[in-house]
Amino acid sequence: MTAPQTYRGEKLGLPPSGPGALAATGPRLLAFVVDATASALVAALFIPRASGDTLADRLPGSWSLIPFALDYVVGVLVAGRTLGMYLAGLRLIRISANVAVDPPRIIGRTALLCLLVPALIFDRDGRGMHDRLTDTAVVKA
Repeated sequence: MTAPQTYRGEKLGLPPSGPGALAATGPRLLAFVVDATASALVAALFIPRASGDTLADRLPGSWSLIPFALDYVVGVLVAGRTLGMYLAGLRLIRISANVAVDPPRIIGRTALLCLLVPALIFDRDGRGMHDRLTDTAVVKA
């Protein structure tokens, strides 16, 4: 039987608070919404409008996943975070090694995040399935 953890991220070797601590759900959700909104705006610049007067007719739909995925892959490769993560004061790290997150992990994590369902399944540390499967975590910058 293992001892209960006293804070989120303790079993991962992360600090209880401050830089490097696991990010709370609120800032992570804020970062996701910023990234999703920015991606929809970028996609709307390139996708022709459908005929119709409703808001749904004017949205880019699934096409926004292309700039969303590019934001995640390029942003994490170059800066360790996306635009939304930057604005929320977060970054993405690899748990098992003190090295930058490698491209296959970033691509896998992004693909799982685009499915959305893996991101909604959390563990007791608050990490989504997409983080657990790619050995990553979103932490405070």
